[in-house]
Amino acid sequence: MDRFDALQAFARVVESGSFTRAAHTLHMSRTTVTQLVQQLEARPRVKLLHRTTRSVQLTADGAAYYPRVVRLLADLEDADASLSSAVAAPRGRLRVDVPSPLASLVLIPALPAFHAQYPDIQLHLGVSDRVVDIVSDQVDCVVRGGTVTNPSLIARHVGDLALRVYAAPSYLQRCGAPQHPTELEGTHHHTVGFVWARTGKPLPFAMRRGHEQVQAQGRYVCAVDDGNAYLAAGLAGLGVLWLPDYMARPHVAGGTLVPLFADWQMDPMPLHVAYAPHRHVSAKLRVFIDWVVALMAEHAPLQAQFAIK
Repeated sequence: MDRFDALQAFARVVESGSFTRAAHTLHMSRTTVTQLVQQLEARPRVKLLHRTTRSVQLTADGAAYYPRVVRLLADLEDADASLSSAVAAPRGRLRVDVPSPLASLVLIPALPAFHAQYPDIQLHLGVSDRVVDIVSDQVDCVVRGGTVTNPSLIARHVGDLALRVYAAPSYLQRCGAPQHPTELEGTHHHTVGFVWARTGKPLPFAMRRGHEQVQAQGRYVCAVDDGNAYLAAGLAGLGVLWLPDYMARPHVAGGTLVPLFADWQMDPMPLHVAYAPHRHVSAKLRVFIDWVVALMAEHAPLQAQFAIK
């Protein structure tokens, strides 16, 4: 038995929750992964996993063994990374999940410079606004806006997205410009709903002016769960919407979006890079996170936070 392969197979089964998914990510057959785990169990004569037709769960022995396996695999990777050539040139596949607008408008346009600096990193971008399970989906890290509510993740605050409310000229010609955020709750105006993946519900417009605070849900004729579709709905004149500055800026300059409520503020949306605590921060992941931090310093610099109650 190749002890390293067996340990890696065991860790991957635990993280993915499936022998089949583990086999796929390791580029092995399911039979091979099963045999490796069985051989690992045979050595100390303990059962590490409970297997059913629908799930795989750790036994008590497996739960105690798994963190040690992760640390051992991380130490082996550290040993490889300690070589001068590995430190100078991080390499390998890196799986990252990012929101679709941030990918298309900020990250992907900047990737040629990243690739020029790190030509041996093969970046696999998952582009979506869905909630990704970092462990079972085998993702090295995610870039997400909003508060990270999962206490099992390590999250690094890398930027703050300045937000503002906008509408298309076609909408304003049809409905007029609202003068106060509470008008969005009336029958005369519509909003575009953005369905937050964590709750499945549209996010409200939370604004402040001095000591006055308003949370307006608004009446929407269209609600979407993708940032690019949300922007497209606003540009089509389907309603008032709020956007990060980086998404709105070119459309304001081109006259296809008009800012509203000039004397009102919205809290900036924090932007985080998150990863699992047992996931080793490899050289390739470290340089990617540092690159995102530098990129966000340009596009979404950290701001003082406000809290709308």
